[in-house]
Order: sequence, then C-alpha cells, then structure tokens
Amino acid sequence: MKLLEELRGDPRIAIAGEAPAAAEGRCVLYWMRRAQRAYDNPALESAIQIANELRLPVLVYFRLNPRHPHANARHLTFMLQGLEETAQELAKRRIGIAMRIANGLGAANDLARIAGEVRPAAIVIDRDPLKPLDAWRGMAGVCGGRPLYCVDADMIVPAAQLGREHYAARTIRPRIHERLERFLQPIGNRAVRVAWHAEPLADTVAPSAAVLESLEIDRSAGPVAEFPGGGAAARSCLRRFLRDRLPRYASERNRPEKDATSGLSPYLHYGQIGPHTVALAARDAEAPEEDRRAFLEELIVRRELAINFTIYNRRFRQIEGCERWALRSLSAHRGDPRERVYSERQFDNAQTHDPLWNAAQRQMVESGWMHGYMRMYWAKKILEWSRSPRAAYEVAVRLNDRYELDGRDPNGYAGIAWAIGGKHDRAWGPERPVYGMIRYMSAAGAGRKFDRRAYLARWLERPLSEAFK
Repeated sequence: MKLLEELRGDPRIAIAGEAPAAAEGRCVLYWMRRAQRAYDNPALESAIQIANELRLPVLVYFRLNPRHPHANARHLTFMLQGLEETAQELAKRRIGIAMRIANGLGAANDLARIAGEVRPAAIVIDRDPLKPLDAWRGMAGVCGGRPLYCVDADMIVPAAQLGREHYAARTIRPRIHERLERFLQPIGNRAVRVAWHAEPLADTVAPSAAVLESLEIDRSAGPVAEFPGGGAAARSCLRRFLRDRLPRYASERNRPEKDATSGLSPYLHYGQIGPHTVALAARDAEAPEEDRRAFLEELIVRRELAINFTIYNRRFRQIEGCERWALRSLSAHRGDPRERVYSERQFDNAQTHDPLWNAAQRQMVESGWMHGYMRMYWAKKILEWSRSPRAAYEVAVRLNDRYELDGRDPNGYAGIAWAIGGKHDRAWGPERPVYGMIRYMSAAGAGRKFDRRAYLARWLERPLSEAFK
C-alpha cells in the first residue's frame, strides 16, 4: 500500500500494526487528545488521508476524564468551550465526533469499547508529550490488532528529529533551525471524500460546558472571563497580538505591566490553535524583524526544548529530573537557615511578606495566567521560602497545574525546572544560601526592570474573592 509507505516515511508519525484494508473497517477513528481543533491539525489530516485512501468516513473520539488530576471547573470549562466549537467545525467538514465520559476503567478500556462498536480500519492518536510513546503501542492489542498511528501534532520540528534530551537551547537550536524550512509549512485541510452519516453512539454527550453541571468536579478554581476557550478566541487573540504587541515584543516582553506577550499559551496547550498556524502568521507579519525573530525563538526553540524535556525525561514533575550539578548544589545547601518558611496554604492564598510575589500569585489565581517573567520570580521565591528544594518543586507544580490554564504543560514544567533546578541553565556563582549555584532573582532586581507599582496596583487592589480562598 503506497499510502502506508508514505506514512512510515513521515517523521511525525509512529505506527503500530499492519496496513489497514477497507473491507476490515467502517471508518477511520481519530482519538483526539491534545490537538483539540478541526483545522491545521496534522493528526486529523493523517486520519483524513487514510480514510480517503480507503474510501471511508472519519469519526473523532474524545474521552472526557473529570477525574484527571486538577481537572477542575476552570480547565474543563475552557476545554469544553473549545470542543463545542470544534464539533461544529468538524460537522462542516463532514466528520463525526463522539464524546464520552471516562468510565473509570482506564483509557485503553474506553478506546477498546468504541473501537468494538464502530470497527475502524485504523486508529489515529495525537501524541501526548507528557506520556511515554510506548504507552499507546500496547493499545493496538486491546483494539483488535487494528493499526495505530501516533501523530506528533504539538511540535513544528517532530520530536523524532531531535533524537535525545537536549541540555539547553544552544544545543537544540541548530537542530531545529536546519529543519525549519522543511517542517514550517502550512498543514493544509483536505476535503473528506466520504461523509460520516451514522447514528449517534450510545452514551455519548454533546461537547458543551453544560456537561459539567451534572459532574462531580473540583469547583474551587472557577472559570475565568479573561480567556474564553475555542479556536475563534485563539485566532482573535493571535490577530490582536500581531497588530498591537508583536511590534514591541523584543523590548517589552519581560515587562509584566506592559505585557507584550501573545497570551496564546492556554490555546496552544489545549491545541485550540496549532504552532504552525501561529509561527507562519508571525513569520509573515508586518513587524520589525527583531520582534518576529524574538517571538519565533520563544514559540519554536524554547517551546520545543520544553517538549523535548518532558518526552525524554520521565521525571519532569520531580526535582530529580533536573541537572546533576544543580541537585548537588541544592543538596549542599539543604540545611541552610531560611529567613521565612511558608506552608502551601499560605502560598496558595498569597499570604507572604512580599507584595510582588503575592501579586503574581493573584494574577494566576484570578486570571488563570501569569506573565512569564513573573513565573520565574514566583518559582524561585518558592524555593527560597520552602523547607526543602523537593518541597518547593512539588508546591510549584501543584499550584501551576491547578490554576494556570496552560498548566500540565511542558512549558510550565520546564519553567519550574529551570527556576528551581537549573534545567536548561548553567551554574551561577558565587554560591548563595539556599540557592547554591542556582540563578538568583530578587524583588529589588525585578523591580528595576519594569514598573513594579503598576503591576502591584493591578493585582493587589482588591482581596481574593471567596471562590479562590
């Protein structure tokens, strides 16, 4: 089969199983996980390509798991707002969608159930960089031996092209740049040859935030109005950024009170917009070259370095995933006296002595997002005010994953690892108490880089609402 040869030669795709045949199935099933969009989606396009070859329709399957750690009202509302829009756009492309609530027996069991009902000729999955690649291969067995295609839809340069865990941006940058011309291309959106016309499956629910009303979920972190979910909101955010912020990105991106950042990280995290879409738009935007270059460095090199970290380092949620020199240095200073030690509850409630840190925490709790420069300061102070580096790392991960709309993301984990464990950084001297050779940040130093008063005025002008206490 010529198509199978093409797919095997695509570095974005890993394959388990033999070539499909039209007589062996009724559709091509795409298990949508992170790439939650109907357009510019390499995984969906691969499913359409296979289905067109076999003259079969495409069905998208989404497994809603309200029991996922930190699957609170904030995250689920944002995600379902996007999925409702995605379902409408899939219908316009003549593609079906079936969303089910996880049954508690595991993802493999749920996938096997729907595969048994729709009898797909092939199954396509978009790759989750937070889970081992081998995990999906075993699912071929529970799905009746149907071939599985795992597609890298979250990176511009496929993870397979980078080969190993990279030490820093300077080691991964050359490998990315020498491949950009090949992979930074429009994804394309194929026409579907055979429409999905089957009756709705049993136990499916329509993607909508209204689904949450009947589910038992954590509601202490509620939805935020500042970031509505969905591809339309993502594209609107991208247009505003290209028009208003990109032309000053290089000079003002590290100034939280001016905020020249894109604000796209929640949409990228949930796959409501793809990195190719953003990168191509920024590359071709009417903005100074310096600004475009600086943004593409963050979007491609730095973001894909973070994904590389979570793919090749399975301890990315733990301080043990950081560099050995950093672990030795932190261990040597583990017993250093701390001027202050705060509990996780005090951190959560923004009850420290430092107004700047409290403002950053409140920005995250109230808006679902924290400026990137403040994230560095925020994590480093958790290290300084915790009883141990391990405790600091764990608190930072939990708070990040609970409140940030882009939590549970490679960028967040890499950022915490950089701030607390020296990941993707180098040793800094002279040694300091508590920090050892980890790069230090102070409130005074941060305050000299931006208008601290303006930032404090915005986020400390009112107490936290009862919903977030």
